[in-house]
Amino acid sequence: MKNEVFNKKIKVIIAEDQALIRGALTALLNLEADIEIIGEAENGIEAGKLLDKFSADILLTDIEMPLMSGLELAQVTAKKHPNIKTVIITTFGRAGYIKRALTMGVKGFLLKDTPSAELAAALRKVMLGKKVIDPELAIAALDDVDPLSDKERKALSLAGEGKTTHDIAELLFLSEGTIRNYLSECIAKLNATNRIDAARIAQQKGWL
Repeated sequence: MKNEVFNKKIKVIIAEDQALIRGALTALLNLEADIEIIGEAENGIEAGKLLDKFSADILLTDIEMPLMSGLELAQVTAKKHPNIKTVIITTFGRAGYIKRALTMGVKGFLLKDTPSAELAAALRKVMLGKKVIDPELAIAALDDVDPLSDKERKALSLAGEGKTTHDIAELLFLSEGTIRNYLSECIAKLNATNRIDAARIAQQKGWL
């Protein structure tokens, strides 16, 4: 099937902060006759530069990376390079991640323990315009409801980084009173004891 559909190699850029995993993915996928890894990056910023420089078909990215997360990278890629299809491969099967990824136009969401043959097959399906989501993750996502608004999520994420109400207000160009209201809503919605506890809960759910 792959030889009939793809008369040229699928060009892939990999973003993964763990060198051992990045190297293994590259080596395994390069064994496929119709797939070529044209760039490797250890964080989202580096991956973005490679996407600007090379003509890729697919971005294969981890989620939790330094400097820029895989979800942030997917969002930037969708805006700057709408023809590049993003596939996320991660250790973290958090339902919240999947829903956010899909809203960003991500075409695939797989776990890192996916066999290499299945990963290669998933990339081919994505190239054919299909979405590929790990079945267990898809079921988990259906049962997951994120109660946070975008503004609450931004405020809570900054609070989780240790930013003060004043800092968050300046960064989001809002009043301190508004930020306090957002954080109070987050605490109430997540049944948390304080803003740090709320950020922890939201992070575990994949909502941040």
